[in-house]
Amino acid sequence: MPKMMPKRAAAILLSAIAAVLVLFALYTWFTLTWSYSEGERAGYLQKFSRKGWLCKTWEGEILLSSMPGAIPERFAFTVRDEGLVQKLQSAMGQRVQISYEQHKGVPTSCFGETEYFVESVMTGPKNPVSPSDAPAGM
Repeated sequence: MPKMMPKRAAAILLSAIAAVLVLFALYTWFTLTWSYSEGERAGYLQKFSRKGWLCKTWEGEILLSSMPGAIPERFAFTVRDEGLVQKLQSAMGQRVQISYEQHKGVPTSCFGETEYFVESVMTGPKNPVSPSDAPAGM
């Protein structure tokens, strides 16, 4: 006949599980509120989509180009604010400047696939190299 667990052992086990859950929640809160770094990037918005099997997050990618003819670098980012989502959706293919915070150590991808979370967005001209914008006399 199986022995039953004493009430004291069950209470200790439940307390330990609760403590682990509270520590995990505190760690998650800390990683999402404290930023490791902040910065800005500018480039052409190439990709922006809502991804995830269980937790859907908005993920984007801009192409950073330092000079014409250079191979562009890709910068992946995550957006959590619906207002910024609308702004980025209307800026597909355009030059954008994003301000971001880097959050290292976020324990799950439910908050975003990257560690770069966008805080603000500015859009540039639709076609920055159009002939009508070129200086006269060239």
